[in-house]
This record gives sequence, C-alpha cells and structure tokens, in this order.
Amino acid sequence: MSMHDIVIIGGGLAGLTAANLLSKQGRQVLVIEKKRYPFHRVCGEYISNEVKHFLKKEGLFPHAIEVSNIDTFLLTSVKGKSVSMSLDLGGFGISRFVLDDFLYKKAIGNGTDFLVETQVEAVHFEKKEDRFCITLGNGKEISCKHVIGAFGKRSKVDKSLDRDFIKKRSPYIGVKYHIKTDFDKKTVALHNFEGGYCGINSIEDQKFNLCYLGSRDQLREAGNIEEMERQYLWKNPFLKEIWQNSEFLFERPEVINEINFSPKKPIESHIIMAGDAAGLITPLCGNGMAIAIHTGKLAAEAILNHKERSNIESSYTEAWVRNFKSRLWIGRNVQKLFGANIVSEFSVGLIRNSNFVARNIMKRTHGQPF
Repeated sequence: MSMHDIVIIGGGLAGLTAANLLSKQGRQVLVIEKKRYPFHRVCGEYISNEVKHFLKKEGLFPHAIEVSNIDTFLLTSVKGKSVSMSLDLGGFGISRFVLDDFLYKKAIGNGTDFLVETQVEAVHFEKKEDRFCITLGNGKEISCKHVIGAFGKRSKVDKSLDRDFIKKRSPYIGVKYHIKTDFDKKTVALHNFEGGYCGINSIEDQKFNLCYLGSRDQLREAGNIEEMERQYLWKNPFLKEIWQNSEFLFERPEVINEINFSPKKPIESHIIMAGDAAGLITPLCGNGMAIAIHTGKLAAEAILNHKERSNIESSYTEAWVRNFKSRLWIGRNVQKLFGANIVSEFSVGLIRNSNFVARNIMKRTHGQPF
C-alpha cells in the first residue's frame, strides 16, 4: 500500500485549484483523475469574474490564452421573447479542455503527483489509524492522511459512500457542443425550450460553447439527441437559428446523465467535498466554475491552516455554508422559472419590467471577488 499525505480524487477545477495551492506550500499531493488531459467536460465554460483576482494572484490565470470578456446577459423564452441586461461583475469564457490542461501543467510544476486514467472504486476512513484507505480500479490501495473529494456531479465514490442524493433518479441530462457561429462575443445567452434551457457564450479561438440541460424523458421519447433537439429545442427560434447556421466542431456531443441538484454535505465520512461533489448550482446561474475554484481554495486553506482533523472539517464546513449554501438554494428555486412555456414567458417579462428583481437574483446567486 502506497502512503501519501493528501489525495485529491478528481482533477477538475476544484481539485486542480486545491492541488496547486497545497503543493506550492510544500505539501505532498496526489491527484487521481479517471481521464487523461486534455479532455472535454460537459460545462457551460463561462466563469464569473469573482475568481479573476484570485487566479491572477496565485499565478493560475491563463494569460497566454485569449479568453473572451463577457459583460451582457441575454434571456429568451420558449417562443422567442427576449430581454438583455448588463452583468454586474461580468466574466470570461474559456473551454475546460484548455483551462483544466493549463491548471494540470501548473500543478505538475508546483510538485503535484498525478495518477491519470485511474478510477477510484471506494474510500474508507480507518478511525483507529486516523487515515484513509483508497481502493483503485486496478485493485491497488493507497493510504493517506487527508482526502479532498472533487469527483464531480456523480461518481462511483458517491455510491460507495451511499450518499443520499445518489439514491434518487434525476430527470436531467447535460449536452455540450463547440461551434463556430455569428454571435456577440461579449454576451452570454440563456435560451429556454420546453423541458430545459440552453446557454451559449464565446470561448477561445473564435469558438463558442453551446451547452444545454435537457430532459431524460424527452430523449427517450425522441429516440436520439438529434431528434430531441429538432422536436423541442428548435421551437425556440433563437435555438433553431443557431443549429441551422453554425458549424458544429465535435463529431458527437459530450453528454452526461443524471444531473442532480439535491443538497449535498461539504464533509462526508471525513472527506472534504469540493466543487460539484459538495453541491451543484443550477447552470442558469452561470457560476458553477467559479464556485468550484472557490471551494478548491477553501479546502486547501482548511488543511493548511489547521492540524487537527476536527478543526479542518469545522473550518471548511463553516466557510462552505457561509459562501455557498444560500446561493445553491436560491439557484434551485430560481430554476423553477425556466424550462417551460408559460413560466419562461413570465420570467422574461418579469426581468424586462423589473430590473430590481433581476439584479437581486443575480446578486444572491453570485459571489464577491476574493
């Protein structure tokens, strides 16, 4: 059994942020990632500027990559009614293919070790030894003092821990494309369709991310993704125009099933949960990537600032609740205003006629620069 200080399960934004911060302070860190960099993930690929100062301060901002600067939000209803507004903080667009690979290489330079193309099957906390035992897909075991769970929306680890949310079926699927199209590079748009909503924003290299949250039942009824898009997404004239007048760059879309927005705990079985593993904000809020980066920071700081496990866990839990609990709750409730004909018409009209309401929703689902 190999021995380590800190193991991070999952090499996404939360895991890579924590790895960089911990390794820079001389801690021994191993990241276990089931894929090989670089690779695509289902993600909106828009990052709120609340994280920009932090990334620059820590040398984690990709200055060599021409990211898009986004300052306007466009919302359309199922029937194509639209409203736009300026974004208070704004944000930038960059693909996970590029950003994750950049942070991965930074982490290697800071001294992080990696096991890629490696699946974690189970994690057990051994109370007597005060250590974790991690079982890998190849049968090998790893022992470590601390574990950060940054394994995303759902994982085999969730099943091994018997987490509450994993027992519930979710009606949502996520689908992502990269496209080339004629669209304002400074705008992030959210287009409603019956059963879901679709976002589009610019990323690097004159490309756009096109990502939507859809219905598993609609996919089953339509028979395939292409037919589901024609039957449901294309009823929104904005989406029909995008599909008919864009160059789709993937051979096939990236797809993820069973996206679940149920509440999760920031600590489970003494594992520090970060990113989507600690709680998933609804995509319409547009700051899941920022939250993932922030949770990675908080997880690293809890380990760096405290020695006793109980203090690490209480410090992280307090910080997570303070920064994210209400934002995720509001996001779950705001989502009820989207993804259906009547309510999407109402929400567009509400935002058009009440800038105060729109600003307050934005304020309560986004954080402040840190």
